[in-house]
Amino acid sequence: MNLARLFVEKLPGLRYRRSQLFMPVLRRAFAHIGRGTVIVDPLTLAGTDRIRIGDNTIIRDGVWLAAEGEQASLTVGDNNYVGHHCHLHSIDPVSIGSGCVFADNVLVTSTDHQRGNRHGVTGTGPIVIGDGVFLGQNVVVLGGVTIGDGATVAANAVVTRDVAAGALVGGVPAKPIGGS
Repeated sequence: MNLARLFVEKLPGLRYRRSQLFMPVLRRAFAHIGRGTVIVDPLTLAGTDRIRIGDNTIIRDGVWLAAEGEQASLTVGDNNYVGHHCHLHSIDPVSIGSGCVFADNVLVTSTDHQRGNRHGVTGTGPIVIGDGVFLGQNVVVLGGVTIGDGATVAANAVVTRDVAAGALVGGVPAKPIGGS
């Protein structure tokens, strides 16, 4: 065993295990966190009383989960994987189905900054992401859209309009690029 490696590398297993131990505290703060779900070293948690997460979901390091304001709600279904440094932000409701995979650095936001007051934020419409959706690395999903079951969004795409079930979309703005 290389002892230097133990001091230099942050072993994923240690962060995961430490986060498992912390989950009882998070369960008390959130509206709901299901069995087997682990949130690993979150960067920001806000409005936890309006965030519901289903069973057996893993949310990786550096995530930002926020539900701001009275209308805000963030619901994440069962058996999901949310990659490193993802940002899920709700002023208008955000709903994510089950069996989804979000690669690293995904932004899902139903918020926008006001034009006159850049510090103020406003809602941009609800977001609904169906079951079995894959969002590639660095995808941005903006408010007021629905992504249908089984859809795939290619890396670096910006979703500004609804995506049909089973569709493959990519680009800025995201457009169909192939079949299911």
